[in-house]
Amino acid sequence: MINALLDKLLAENLKQLKPYESARRLFAAGESGQQQIWLNANESPFSNEYSVDDSRFNRYPDCQPETVIKSYACYSGLAAANTLVTRGADEGIELLIRAFCTPGNDKILICPPTYGMYAISAETYNVGIEIAPLNKDFSLDLPAIFEYRNKVNLVFICSPNNPTGTSISESDLSAVIAHFADSALVVVDEAYIEFDWQSSWAAKLKDYPNLVILRTLSKAFALAGLRCGFTLADSEIIQTLLKVIAPYPIPEPVAQIASQALTKDGVATMQQQVEFLREQKLAMKEQLVAIGDITLVGDDKANFILFRTKAKTALMQYLVENNVLIRDQSKQLNLENCLRITLGDRAENAKLIDLISHFFEQPIQNKQESAV
Repeated sequence: MINALLDKLLAENLKQLKPYESARRLFAAGESGQQQIWLNANESPFSNEYSVDDSRFNRYPDCQPETVIKSYACYSGLAAANTLVTRGADEGIELLIRAFCTPGNDKILICPPTYGMYAISAETYNVGIEIAPLNKDFSLDLPAIFEYRNKVNLVFICSPNNPTGTSISESDLSAVIAHFADSALVVVDEAYIEFDWQSSWAAKLKDYPNLVILRTLSKAFALAGLRCGFTLADSEIIQTLLKVIAPYPIPEPVAQIASQALTKDGVATMQQQVEFLREQKLAMKEQLVAIGDITLVGDDKANFILFRTKAKTALMQYLVENNVLIRDQSKQLNLENCLRITLGDRAENAKLIDLISHFFEQPIQNKQESAV
């Protein structure tokens, strides 16, 4: 009976919607009953120490905690008026869609293969989705994108891109922002920008009023569990987003920890850890190309490596059986047989390489996979 009622009441645009398959939905923590190595969600392997003062837990938190806003504005080189803190960058995506798209009428533009939540958030709010796929080298297809002037309200571009690890060239991004100057906001998702800091667009906000930048503490700052992100934009855009944000979006403990992470010492720690991951990434790339049927795909401007192998399915199964989890990206456009590895600590990375090496030493498995 409840199924019939739900079918009757459920919004039409949600009936065919498939939830975003996050790493935790695909593999629940500890479901195997054994210790798992998680290299599937682009999380940091580091767990840094913070202190929390519980004396304000009986009070509602500030909507936009001043210490957090000022700290992140300083870190990004912008003014507090250009900074909004949200429950992860995902909330920033939702706020932009809710504020600037009318359900059932307006559309967004995405450039796959890319982060899946742009489309999921649009579908959730009954906002249309247009697609301008990336070129084969994962650069922007400018002519295809330009066709959508006056047809979309938001253009989402992930740079560095997840899952390809590629950064968009300055000339291409400048062309896109200028092309939509009077018709759409161009949203540049910089969730991985600490791994390619010189490519940040934050300093260009003053030159492009229709530019919006998304950031997060989940990746380089090793605070995925905190769910703290930022939207950087013209002050008028920030004020508009404040119309649709929740009254108390940032819990008090989150604000305290975020403020500590953004101190001078916190930023220095982050930078050291980013450098460690860069070194591990270079070493792992060399090891991967020396193993079996593996071809690196895309670039390495983030904290992960994307590769292609004909033995994709069998390799994934083998790794799962040995409690090492990476991410299958083969359902994404132009990423057939592609898997993505998040960089872990030395021991985790070594374990993964050992398993992949051992897998490719078993020719029978590879032949079975290739024949499928």
